[in-house]
Amino acid sequence: MRIMVDVAKELLGMFLADARLTMATLVLVAIVAGLVVAFRVEPLLGGGVLLLGCLAILVEAAVREARRRRAL
Repeated sequence: MRIMVDVAKELLGMFLADARLTMATLVLVAIVAGLVVAFRVEPLLGGGVLLLGCLAILVEAAVREARRRRAL
């Protein structure tokens, strides 16, 4: 049982380590869900937007971290 608690803490720590990345991803998912449900956008197109959005968020986070490390 202890290992389950440790795994849960580690997963939570991963998501909370970069709050900006987490929030951007959650906002993107909410926007895409809204597009698909409210505006009847094709799910495949929504998936494409989600993929490209996640890649853009990931690149931005990597660039931000690289700049932060270079400044140190």
